[in-house]
Amino acid sequence: MADYNLSHLDQLEAEAIFILRETAAQFENPGLLFSAGKDSIVMAHIARKAFYPSRIPFPLVHVDTGHNFPETIAFRDAYAEKIGARLHVGLVQDSIDKGTAVEETGLNASRNKLQTVTLLETIEEQQYDAVLGGGRRDEEKARAKERFFSHRNDFGEWDPKNQRPELWNLFNGRKQPGENFRVFPLSNFTEMDVWMYMKQEGIELPSLYYAHQRDTITRNGVILAVSEFVQPREGELVENKMIRFRTMGDATITGAVESGADTIEKIIDEVAAARQTERGNRADDKRSETAMEDRKKEGYF
Repeated sequence: MADYNLSHLDQLEAEAIFILRETAAQFENPGLLFSAGKDSIVMAHIARKAFYPSRIPFPLVHVDTGHNFPETIAFRDAYAEKIGARLHVGLVQDSIDKGTAVEETGLNASRNKLQTVTLLETIEEQQYDAVLGGGRRDEEKARAKERFFSHRNDFGEWDPKNQRPELWNLFNGRKQPGENFRVFPLSNFTEMDVWMYMKQEGIELPSLYYAHQRDTITRNGVILAVSEFVQPREGELVENKMIRFRTMGDATITGAVESGADTIEKIIDEVAAARQTERGNRADDKRSETAMEDRKKEGYF
């Protein structure tokens, strides 16, 4: 007799599988955003289970700022090859070269905001009518306003006050020509759920998520790894610290935490004791209180 006493993680996985299959059923040409961050890796892993024994029916889509950690790019390429997925990379540099995006200047310049332009151009060029993202509602207050199926108008804009109701697991993917959707299968996962699920499933991650020694600087309260993209300024002290990253992104704005957690079990203990969200060390979110929501309204995922 079937066992219907599913664990909490099994229920979350079943919900994500349902959303992924609904996406495949309701849309003609979806893409799965894949940054080689932990949430996108979990989403891709669940997608493999959702459509097994077939391959994932969506291409992996990465919007690359050109300022990513080398470990992240290496993992991205190896993972796509391992699972036999198509990989499409939209380059922020291409948008800059075309003149559709303008490189920021100044001390705190970053390409992170320019991802929105490249994402919208990639959606238009590839004719994606839905883009799957690994966003979770517990990450940030703007994320908490999202539905599973998040409608975007023909300019790629998001209106949080005009979202469609999602009652009884009914999802409305109707759209007008030029419109598209962002879809978030992991919406109800928390950071702890993600780590517990990765432990349960034995999911591999980029080494940056685990504690390691690295030269760092502390800028505006954020620990940044020294790299070709982040160089110490006058008066900044370079310190070699044992750190890890809770979230992954552009190296110029992705902050680290001091940590000795070099195994998934230690990370789970650390997350359980944390009093700051994982995006608390993202320098881009500190630009204003509504930084994330402003970007989402412009078309950011």
